Amino acid sequence: MFDNDAFDAHEKVLHVHDRDSGLKAIIAIHSTVMGPSAGGCRLWSYESAHEALTDALKLSKGMSYKNALAGLNLGGGKSVILGPVPDDARERLLLAFGECVEMLAGRYITAEDVGIGPADMQIMAKRTGYVSGLSPEDGVGGDPSPFTAYGIRRGIEAVAHQVFERPDLDGLRVAVQGLGGVGGNLCRELSELGAELMVADIGQDNVDRICDTYHAEPLHHEEILLAETDILAPCALGGAVTEFVAENMRARAVAGGANNQLLTKRAGYILHERGIAYAPDYVINAGGIIAVATEYFRDRSLEEMMELIDAIHDRTVDILRRVEATGEPGFLIADQMARDVIAAKRQAA
Repeated sequence: MFDNDAFDAHEKVLHVHDRDSGLKAIIAIHSTVMGPSAGGCRLWSYESAHEALTDALKLSKGMSYKNALAGLNLGGGKSVILGPVPDDARERLLLAFGECVEMLAGRYITAEDVGIGPADMQIMAKRTGYVSGLSPEDGVGGDPSPFTAYGIRRGIEAVAHQVFERPDLDGLRVAVQGLGGVGGNLCRELSELGAELMVADIGQDNVDRICDTYHAEPLHHEEILLAETDILAPCALGGAVTEFVAENMRARAVAGGANNQLLTKRAGYILHERGIAYAPDYVINAGGIIAVATEYFRDRSLEEMMELIDAIHDRTVDILRRVEATGEPGFLIADQMARDVIAAKRQAA
């Protein structure tokens, strides 16, 4: 683990196996400097255990940065369950995972992610109280993907204002890759503001639904990455922006919901060298964790929560302006901003 390129002085990495349910999972806690670590639980059929570990390490570090810049008193954590999971074993497996989360005694708060939904969180909650994303109450709670999508929309609006010098999204071409909970809700948000949509997903049913509802143009899942568009919004799994994609992309900006969109740092440098703006993923997709934190702690009203999500706009503008002022890539600027927040909290402790 320690020689994994994604390892970044993580505080704790727990490998879990439960014989009775067949659970195989990894819980990665990157940092608890800002508070208890928080981040979703992903269920995915990885090619190998090494790939699963790398994903957990990268995602948990991203959560540290995301939570710090979002102004939350939360550190960064993430968990992955290695699939596939047979339907008849799912409940037993999720109960076992809940017991593992409970064993950490609050150092990690889990929520939903790819492959895990609100019903799954209800099952985990039978074994642990360190869980969020349950039934809504007073407009807060439940599926966080609509709030994630709203935050991404605010980030895209910042890109429209700062990069395209446009007052709104009317007529702006946005290519959305991935039409699940986040991508589908983002299409709704963008369509309501007059954006012209190109969409792609590995599931044809999702493509048909979005195209029928929002009059979007369908494209192949990989073709969309090189489409002639104003903004590319990756909302599927991470690593969509490879060095090849960065070198050949025709979009003028990248602003989407997927975590770890840049497969390598070099891909980020290529975007910057080509003058393609990049709104760092963990900056603009923070709406979901803000909603999760609000549900868990019950420490702010719905209106206060939405104000925190709306702040994504100004934070994105700030980063884009720093790019112009310093000539540094946006992903490096955001990373340093997050590290500064965490360092200040550590020093004050």
